[in-house]
Amino acid sequence: MTHTYLCPIRWGDMDAQGHINNAAYLDYLQEARVDFLLSGPAILHQLLDTGVLVTSHQVEYLRPIKFAEQQIRIELGVDSFGASRFYISYELFDGEHLVARARTGAVPFDLATGSLRRLLPEERSALEAARGLTEPLPPLPRPAHQQEGHRYALRVRWSDLDSYGHVNNVKFYDYIQEARIAMLSQVMERSGQVVWVIVRQDLEYRQPLDFRTEPYEVRTAVVKIGTRSFTLAAKILDSDTDTIFATARSVVVGEEPLTAEARTRLERWLVHS
Repeated sequence: MTHTYLCPIRWGDMDAQGHINNAAYLDYLQEARVDFLLSGPAILHQLLDTGVLVTSHQVEYLRPIKFAEQQIRIELGVDSFGASRFYISYELFDGEHLVARARTGAVPFDLATGSLRRLLPEERSALEAARGLTEPLPPLPRPAHQQEGHRYALRVRWSDLDSYGHVNNVKFYDYIQEARIAMLSQVMERSGQVVWVIVRQDLEYRQPLDFRTEPYEVRTAVVKIGTRSFTLAAKILDSDTDTIFATARSVVVGEEPLTAEARTRLERWLVHS
């Protein structure tokens, strides 16, 4: 059974190209996911109160969304679950057009003890009743090693925190985006490759990220270069302790083939998968 959520879009969700920014889709997924949990049985409401952590996101962007007064329709349902983890799949529609597909992994968390826990039998029953979309996205390959890469100093804002006191999962896509733009502003300089879009992004959450005044770091590397596309791998970490908080992959596609200069600049950050 799928759940339907009508999500309003905001003028501030747009990017410099006049389309809804790729990171804003994560806001839409979160709004739909929360509405799903609050609209279901009481046992699912309690997941938000006792604690639930997002462990991964996968988003496939199929076509751009322009700002309009109409809402984005999101269809979602549970596609699978195990002893201590469940997955929600989504389809996003702009009018009648399918504009994106996505998947979220989540685990129940005991806020009182600060630890993960298994799903209760009644929670499993409620999730079983909410089974819907059953074609999960295959994950993007991860690089075997990524010690180096472009380095970006990441400063967490106080407003990035959620009700649990950690950085909200949505904000990680903002962080990856800021680091990517900082890198590509160097790579694409004078190359003529100025229009590009994100067509796919995967992100895995390793540990909660807390507020602090000292910056964290985002390292971004290139793992694949095509004719007019390339794939980036990124990780958010504490460079002093080498603690990794999240890893991500992004597929970027340009409207025109990459120039020789752009390819040379990308190869500076190339690592092997």
